[in-house]
Amino acid sequence: MSFYINNTNPNKPGPLNGNATNGICEKILIETTKVFDACICTTTEPGVVLTLTGFNPADPALPLTFVTAENTTGATPTVSDLVIDRLDSCPNYANVSFNVVIPVTATYRDANGVLGTASATVTVNKSVILFVPQPALTPVDIDVTAIFSSRIGTFTAPNIFTVTGCIQIIVKVTSVVDILVPSYGYPCLPTCQSAPAQTCPGLQDLPIYPTATTFGDAPRV
Repeated sequence: MSFYINNTNPNKPGPLNGNATNGICEKILIETTKVFDACICTTTEPGVVLTLTGFNPADPALPLTFVTAENTTGATPTVSDLVIDRLDSCPNYANVSFNVVIPVTATYRDANGVLGTASATVTVNKSVILFVPQPALTPVDIDVTAIFSSRIGTFTAPNIFTVTGCIQIIVKVTSVVDILVPSYGYPCLPTCQSAPAQTCPGLQDLPIYPTATTFGDAPRV
């Protein structure tokens, strides 16, 4: 079984039924990334120029026929020239501007019909208004996720495609913080349905999670 397969134990994640406060047994301090604000922007941009490098296979026969262009797998977009300009009329809000460079892999067919790929980048300048907390010892970060996709493009010069691309950018204002939250305690982990039964001397008697039966009185200083 799993948390969600043939498991009737109430101490498991899932939807709430009845009074949500029933079963809360402690307050837990957790370190997590808090999202203070976020937005998403999706645009269709014509005339995006892709300057191609790293042809695979090398030296394709020209002209090339464009097929697709997508984010390069495993490559992370990079953010530069980040500026947080607070609004005088609303000091908790700011105009957040930046450049994001998206690594792109273009797929094409050469003049001999051979399918190939090449690398390129797309640079996007963005400016959005977001809630940005006031300065504190814990820093605030601007996280940017960017996705590029194109199915329309032409070969306009050696090593260059001019394409129409869909660009989706998600911007988040985040900070790594400690938060005190109510908890139902540890979940009850069910036995995996497909795992063979094995004996692990020394491990089978250990609890899954660390426990503290009592916190006692704090020392006075």
